Amino acid sequence: MQVSDNNAALTIKKNALQVIKDEISALEALSSSIDDSFYQACKTILNCTGKVIILGMGKSGHVGNKIAATFSSTGTPAIFIHPAEACHGDIGIVTKQDVIIAISYSGNASEIMQVMPFITRIGASLIVMTGNKDATIAKYAHTVLDISVANEACPLGLAPTSSTTVTMVLGDALALSILTQRGFSKNDFAMSHPSGRLGKRLVLKNKDIMREFSEMPLVNETATLKDALLEMTNKKLGITGIIDSKNKELVGIFTDGDLRRNLEDSININTTLIADIMTKNCRTTTKDVSSFETLTVLEQYKITALFVLNELSQPIGIIHMHDLISAGIA
Repeated sequence: MQVSDNNAALTIKKNALQVIKDEISALEALSSSIDDSFYQACKTILNCTGKVIILGMGKSGHVGNKIAATFSSTGTPAIFIHPAEACHGDIGIVTKQDVIIAISYSGNASEIMQVMPFITRIGASLIVMTGNKDATIAKYAHTVLDISVANEACPLGLAPTSSTTVTMVLGDALALSILTQRGFSKNDFAMSHPSGRLGKRLVLKNKDIMREFSEMPLVNETATLKDALLEMTNKKLGITGIIDSKNKELVGIFTDGDLRRNLEDSININTTLIADIMTKNCRTTTKDVSSFETLTVLEQYKITALFVLNELSQPIGIIHMHDLISAGIA
């Protein structure tokens, strides 16, 4: 039984490597198809004042759905429409200002062919991705992109494999070439991914998550160490800020670590003034700094919190590592 299992494992690995090899070969061949047609397709999409609409049946449809999502998330508004649904009313969303990308490896998908006359009549620009440049669908196109492959990775030569990989990669090449031309930035990407980690890191600022007002641990510089410890215990952040009596500016901080270091000197918590043992010249931040930048400072200096100051050096909030974790930034 062990010998049989070993043979099966070797066969499976061999088959897997062959699939990967075949699909890599198909992608290498795709490189030669990046020509003036690809440039014209990019130019058409860049000049589009409407939206990009992608059509595809079967596996091509699944790939088309992903390509549409990639376009939308990288600055080019796009949607996928199932060709069969297009024939039953969804074609009504198409306008003259739109660009249609029709995907059909054979070039003969009947559902797509049925909507071609309507697209022509509306006047939308049409890009066709096909493995058969002589197919009828190509005759409707303003631009034809070649997705032909020498053979599918499927050992039966039936399941779309190499061809769908090539289509996916060509769609990525279109979307990302256009991204570059548009000057699409990380901040732009973040704006369309507000729930994603990258979006939160780039979009959220200190003012969006900082603790304010009564949540801030603060004592006056005339307070005793006991007063500071009570404030730290009450606010449960392991830190308190110290403000001056006159201008309410932050003049220092006191942390759990400071407490441990000072207890070694057997100080009297009832009579020791917090101003005498606080940490001066502490690190702070402002409300418009990105929360990710604040996280970087906390990690770099191995601290757990930063006070947020206004232009008068007065504390208006505090950011704790726990807040960054809760916001999904850390």
